[in-house]
Amino acid sequence: MGAENVIEVREVWKSFKTVQAVKGISLNIPKGQFVAILGPNGAGKTTLVEMIEGIQKPDKGDITIIGKHWKGNEDELHKIIGLSLQETRFIDKLRVTETLELFASFFDMGKKRVDEIIDLVGLEEKRRAYVVNLSGGQRQRLALGLALINTPAILLLDEPTTGLDPNARREVWEILHKLKDGSDTSMILTTHYMEEAERLCDYIIIMDNGVILREGTLSQLLEGHRTLDDLFVSLTGRKINE
Repeated sequence: MGAENVIEVREVWKSFKTVQAVKGISLNIPKGQFVAILGPNGAGKTTLVEMIEGIQKPDKGDITIIGKHWKGNEDELHKIIGLSLQETRFIDKLRVTETLELFASFFDMGKKRVDEIIDLVGLEEKRRAYVVNLSGGQRQRLALGLALINTPAILLLDEPTTGLDPNARREVWEILHKLKDGSDTSMILTTHYMEEAERLCDYIIIMDNGVILREGTLSQLLEGHRTLDDLFVSLTGRKINE
């Protein structure tokens, strides 16, 4: 393993019945890098992230996190990873603070960490609110807070702003900018929003139909193209949200 790579994916394949979701993908995520996996629905982004986070097992290929495989290292790896999946289910009758305290207890974190998270995700005014009464944007900020409660070395976010209005989306971006500036957390973010990938990530991987079409920094990807959308059209013949 490269000294600085926190995640290494080698020639990974995954199929479900008749669908080949991921086809021989390899990638490296260096420590502290924010990486976007950009692609339309059905590109294989979620399947890839679920294999990285140990929810799915590859049919073929190899994945290591900090140089270790999931098998036999589950407890150690769960402690260093923060997850926010497409749909986080909450207990509606718990308050915001109670929800965070419950998750903090899983990692032996105390009230101080709960207060830090409430501040980070901007839910100070909602700390006593029941989860059922939160708006979509507030629920997503709470989900992000839960993902960050254990001060993870690696953050995996699967389409964290899908379904949010533009204002709520920008609030989530702001939290992630703060995290990027104030820590050496590595992040993988799946998205089909071009602007999200451009705003948040140092490195962008464009996926479609289970393969990586192109990857690089934003400036590398935009060579010869006005926008990422133009690049995607040139690679696939269609727009990313079609």
